[in-house]
Amino acid sequence: MIKDITIGQYLPGESVVHKLDPRVKIMASFVFIIDLFIINNFLGYIPVFLFIASAVIISKIPFKYIFKGLKPILAIIIITALINIFLTTGTVIYSIGPLNITREGVKLAGFMVIRLILLIVGTSLLTLTTSPISLTDGIESLLSPFKRIGVPAHELAMMMTIALRFIPTLIDETDKIMKAQMARGADFESGNLIKRAKNLVPLLVPLFISSFRRADELALAMEARCYRGGVNRTRMKQLKVERRDFAAIAVMVLLVALSVLSRFI
Repeated sequence: MIKDITIGQYLPGESVVHKLDPRVKIMASFVFIIDLFIINNFLGYIPVFLFIASAVIISKIPFKYIFKGLKPILAIIIITALINIFLTTGTVIYSIGPLNITREGVKLAGFMVIRLILLIVGTSLLTLTTSPISLTDGIESLLSPFKRIGVPAHELAMMMTIALRFIPTLIDETDKIMKAQMARGADFESGNLIKRAKNLVPLLVPLFISSFRRADELALAMEARCYRGGVNRTRMKQLKVERRDFAAIAVMVLLVALSVLSRFI
């Protein structure tokens, strides 16, 4: 399960999606998230699904890799669906003891499941197709107008990118620690949910120690390279919006327009 987490990972490629300006992809991700909550009927999700499927195909990222990233949140999806099914009032279609399944609950559960799946898949494309350096440059460029009011754009961008970049590293570290403790008799699989949660406590101490050690090593490496923040820093590759970026913006505008239109159908 630990290996199935794909958030923060980057898959190098030469696709059109990989070559898009990182600022366009970041803004498109925010618009996409908002767009998911604009839709109020199942018909509105059809263009969103086609958009995501087309983006995955164009980016040449294997569908198996995309679906693998959904496994860690499968429990959250199921719990969310059950809560909406049983706790939403409305027309009862079936009863299980004191619990009632309502037509409105089933509809709401369907909405939430679709939203969560599309949300994870859509936002995962950002990190899967954007290198950490490009992501840092894009975030810094978007935050640069706020420098006038004292917002440390470069430092914030660097922190967010480092946090994303270290997710796969910490996942690998967690997997190694778990295997080492399982070889010594630790059990992380059997028992109920509470027992399994308690069994994970010994895992946290070495993981925190490893995280602090890596953070210290990163700080020393940055100091050894005379890193002093974003003051007077230049870039080898300047960000430039090209035709493909305008095409991507046009597609996002069309997607939002279709989502708004679907509310009146």
